[in-house]
Amino acid sequence: MSTTMGDEWDFRKQICQAGQRLYDLFLVAGNDGNISIRLNDDEILLTPGGVSKGMMQPEDIVKIAPDGTVLSSRDGRKPSSEFRMHLIVYQNRPDVRAVVHAHPPTATGFAVAGVALDTPFLPEVVVRTGPTPLVPYAIPGGEELPEAITPYVQKYDTLLMGNHGVVAYGKTMFDAMSALETVELNARIYLTAYHLGNINFLSRDQVVALRDRYS
Repeated sequence: MSTTMGDEWDFRKQICQAGQRLYDLFLVAGNDGNISIRLNDDEILLTPGGVSKGMMQPEDIVKIAPDGTVLSSRDGRKPSSEFRMHLIVYQNRPDVRAVVHAHPPTATGFAVAGVALDTPFLPEVVVRTGPTPLVPYAIPGGEELPEAITPYVQKYDTLLMGNHGVVAYGKTMFDAMSALETVELNARIYLTAYHLGNINFLSRDQVVALRDRYS
């Protein structure tokens, strides 16, 4: 995996565009959330801490090494305090190149209520993101959260983090963003069906048939 300087600028812009979309869709507020792209085996681009995701510029993005060492930063900006969460995803998923963490309101409500989104009821979710389990609460910004998500990262592409939010990851920024948006829409549909009085979950055979058809 290699990256040229031109590629790097494009990836910086991708992070800013993703941040703007999160902000515009009210999936984050204030300085919430963090986004990263793995450039290569030695360099990761990550949003800085304390900056609105809707007001970033490409030069604001911080570059770090896989061990968390800051390689380059504008005006001494520090990486997001949750950089360890991104690093643990990259360490456990060689196929992943982008990670997005946000606080989509409905899905985060499920995380606060302690309700996972891991029982299938929408065909699109089965074939796109798969189940979204609930990771038990861990204090953000330190080693606790990366340790909490580690058992889940290899098996799932989206996670609800207890009392916290959603993290999604994929081969591209588009994949990661799409997965996160799908989790939020899934949560809204689940909640609507719940209020209507019934959720028709898909059977195991139906899930297998979907995966066979779209594999």
